[in-house]
Amino acid sequence: MKQSKGKHAGIVRVGEKGQIVIPKGVRDLFDIKPGDTLLVLADEKQGIVITKDDVLFQQFDAILRGEEPT
Repeated sequence: MKQSKGKHAGIVRVGEKGQIVIPKGVRDLFDIKPGDTLLVLADEKQGIVITKDDVLFQQFDAILRGEEPT
């Protein structure tokens, strides 16, 4: 699969308990460590997003300061 610069994709399998394993390359890229908290957002039409919760909090902080979130 050809990907644009800065874009990453991987395939994961959902286990019997609904768990997934985030590929090591993605964990390394986003500095995801055991015990980190992730935020799962879901939209019935657009799908699922998983992000580190601190990313969302940084965007909220920017909004509250009157800045454009990145």
